[in-house]
Amino acid sequence: MDLRFSKMQTWLAGLAQYQEGEFSSPVPASSDASFRRYFRTHYKDRFSDKSLIIMDAPPEKEDCRPFVEVSNHLDLLGFHVPKVLEQDLSQGFLLLTDLGEHTYLSVLSAKNVESLYSDALGALARLHQHGDPSTRPIYTAQLLGQEMALFSDWLGQTHCEMSMNRLENQAWLQTQQCLIKSALAQPQVYVHRDYHSRNLMVTRDNNPGILDFQDALKGPLTYDAVSLLRDCYIRWPADQVGEWQREYFLTLCQKNLISQSEWSGFVQAMDWMGIQRHLKAAGIFARLYHRDGKDSYLKDIPTTLGYITEVGARYAEMRSLVDWTEKLAFQFAQVKI
Repeated sequence: MDLRFSKMQTWLAGLAQYQEGEFSSPVPASSDASFRRYFRTHYKDRFSDKSLIIMDAPPEKEDCRPFVEVSNHLDLLGFHVPKVLEQDLSQGFLLLTDLGEHTYLSVLSAKNVESLYSDALGALARLHQHGDPSTRPIYTAQLLGQEMALFSDWLGQTHCEMSMNRLENQAWLQTQQCLIKSALAQPQVYVHRDYHSRNLMVTRDNNPGILDFQDALKGPLTYDAVSLLRDCYIRWPADQVGEWQREYFLTLCQKNLISQSEWSGFVQAMDWMGIQRHLKAAGIFARLYHRDGKDSYLKDIPTTLGYITEVGARYAEMRSLVDWTEKLAFQFAQVKI
């Protein structure tokens, strides 16, 4: 018996301002890499029939407060995010507006990608320009390092049973320091931190709808853009990504977030930020399998490793990482699930 589901239904039934109508039985709305679950319900009274989303976040596993804080902040700035209609932080339930069923990932094609990415990059530039980073925790050197350690710990040692020798480990530590230094040297802005095709919704008005923003931080300018352009879940030709990168850079220049003289540094900063993010993502995907029993993300690991080797090969400082990642990719392909 699903006790959380029963508690959720009891909570819905007790919401005072919804006593005039009734909720339909909640059905699963989407999966999540965290312990959160999402359900869709319809609330019907004599005036309307609205589709709504319920977030179920067990309080011993998840804290709903950051979601509520960021949702309110982004909503005030005019971004299309789920609005919090009702909340019970002690039980871990939120009632939210519904942004629909069509993620970017579910509809992206060569015909619509230019329009959809233009909307997404435009919203991102506005977020970096108007979001107040002082309201969010800081993306520290320690956190950046902890994220990269997921790569060697969970994907390397746990999943592929590969450990680094003394020289490889020394080079790995030096690589991490290069990536951390680059990230911290960038302009520090309001960072969504998971801005990609699974967390963007196609909406008729004010596209895109933006989800999964509760981990937002004050962090590097290029983090969100590279999350979108070198997405873990869908890959585009390098020339096309380069063109989007140039267009986004010019948008940032127009908003006085960066100057045109910084183009070459911007490219390297985004490349290295992408490497840091894909090290983190590859490690998380392995951890989701071994710790949480979620195997669906394993299929996305080769894409993350491909980005690391392809982009890293452009820089002498990343040579040792590229070599070890290539060995890891070979070993990953041999592991039987």
